[in-house]
Amino acid sequence: MTETVSRRDDQTGADVRIFLCSNVPALRRWQARSALFLCALLCVVQSTAQAALPPEGPLRLAPLQGELTRAQVKHLASRAGFGATQAETDALIGRSPEQALAYFSGSTTASSEPAFQHSGIFDPGLDPFPPSRPATTELAKRQGHALGIEVKPGGNRPLQPIVNTFFYWLRASRLETDRVSYWWANRMLSSKRPLQEKAALFWHGHFATNEDKVRDYRKMVLQVETFQRYGLGSFRDLLIAIAQDPAMLVFLDAGVNTKNAPNENFAREIMELFTMGVGEYGEEDVREAARAFTGWSVKGLEFYINPETHDSGEKVFLGQRGAFDGIQIIDQILARPQTSRFIAAKLYRFFVRNDLTAAAEAQLGERLRAHDFDIGAYLTELFLSEDFYASQGEHIKSPVELVVSTYHKMGLTTVPGVPDFNVVTGALGQRLLHPPTVAGWSEGRSWITPSLLFERGNFVLDVVFPDLNFVPPDRFPAFTPEVARVQKRMRTGMSVSQATKPTGVMGGEMAQSNALADRDEAFNTRLGSMRGWQMAIERVRPIPRDFARLNLSQQVQDASLASPLDVVLYFEQQFFEVALLPDVRGQLAELLELELGSSDISTASSYAEEPLRRLLHVMLSRPEYQLG
Repeated sequence: MTETVSRRDDQTGADVRIFLCSNVPALRRWQARSALFLCALLCVVQSTAQAALPPEGPLRLAPLQGELTRAQVKHLASRAGFGATQAETDALIGRSPEQALAYFSGSTTASSEPAFQHSGIFDPGLDPFPPSRPATTELAKRQGHALGIEVKPGGNRPLQPIVNTFFYWLRASRLETDRVSYWWANRMLSSKRPLQEKAALFWHGHFATNEDKVRDYRKMVLQVETFQRYGLGSFRDLLIAIAQDPAMLVFLDAGVNTKNAPNENFAREIMELFTMGVGEYGEEDVREAARAFTGWSVKGLEFYINPETHDSGEKVFLGQRGAFDGIQIIDQILARPQTSRFIAAKLYRFFVRNDLTAAAEAQLGERLRAHDFDIGAYLTELFLSEDFYASQGEHIKSPVELVVSTYHKMGLTTVPGVPDFNVVTGALGQRLLHPPTVAGWSEGRSWITPSLLFERGNFVLDVVFPDLNFVPPDRFPAFTPEVARVQKRMRTGMSVSQATKPTGVMGGEMAQSNALADRDEAFNTRLGSMRGWQMAIERVRPIPRDFARLNLSQQVQDASLASPLDVVLYFEQQFFEVALLPDVRGQLAELLELELGSSDISTASSYAEEPLRRLLHVMLSRPEYQLG
């Protein structure tokens, strides 16, 4: 009744698996032109919703009156959290907007979210970690030790243990960061305060730092915890905390920002990306702000100011003159009206809708300033407003929203290990703790391309029909095949130099050169990479690899569903914020009937599980499911 085909993704080179509904021509044709259909759907939804609002008029921020309908509850759940289960939706229908919002903000619930459980992989000698392998070996040669390890006094490759340890920490921090992502995703999935986690996700994209440069998972954990702690509080407190955050300080090169050589990275980004936006400052303001932040640095996991490298002289910033320090620069930025406009509009685009007029941005900036930059109070006003409930279906779910909300609606309490959360969200374009640039992710329509739309369908496919070829990436990282080849060669008795030759280099002068180097080289980088992976995998705790335990046939039986159309309507109510068109429902019901070989659900109950999973995959691959 269906067939699975593979295609090669032109952009990534990855194999993409697709279910084709071969017996339902209308659905098969939809899959062939799904990207075009999505674009058309977005235009229709956007124009329909905007028709209710004057294009140049003020936003309707007055509180919505009355009790919430099912559609309104599901809309609030998708924006203030990560969706709602059937039971949660049923419990909130008929509540006031204030009561429903309190459920997602958890304002009356004591926080009991689990802290991250470390693997215990950090050794004190690793800090401060050198910026590169060459810097590490040069340090070792100069002082006789590095990374807490002494240079061997004799024998071949005296620096090898140090090189091994350098690569160990690179590998171990990356693997542990993947565990951090799972920890955070599980909090998003099961938190009693989902709005807290949703706000933290927003700030992660706003104050974007990447572990690839920070190279210390501990600092990444601290930053996520900062987003969770301050994300719904005072923006001033959050901004200062991030300006003094160890991960941000490393990511934007604070360690080399001294009065003799001010580094402008953080000063530029705090104005352009974090507070005011492009064009609201001059180059002189960047240079003067950089002087104010000189000496701001990090020791281990602690922020500190080095008075010897801090420039305490007079500065001219945004037209004001004084011996400003970093906090005073931040306060001057916050005093500018464009800061409240910039932050208020960005929050609105993330939580409500993307399109805003200049007048609407000014209106929102005034509201944020009226709340004295209290993010929670500002978002509460938005979530209770008429304007918010007029924005249904105008938000394209980000990869993390899509994945976590799907698991939540399925009733799962933990994120499955198969498929891998980091691989899935990375393939969809949003790997946590690895944003592409300091500007974060583009959001909105950038989440959808023909390739990414197929990947979204493949995510659902791998949940309902787990890939039998799955290999845990934290036990055998996909980017280490050459390291595995080195290990295999060494097990055959090859010398280190022969075993670590790049694949394809055979015999001749290169072989002779390597053979000679084997006797007197200071270290072997490729050997260090292999040893580093071995040490890291040995010490980093494995990610649990359970499957999503679904029993769709039992759900259908418990709901007393009689016909294929009943099942389609049931899944639609359980998973979708945007309603399906009647003819689409009919086509989906036809698909299920063909898969079951019957229109009577009860007679097919003994073998219904697989057809139901096929139906769910097709439904959750539809463009409507990408909207919330």
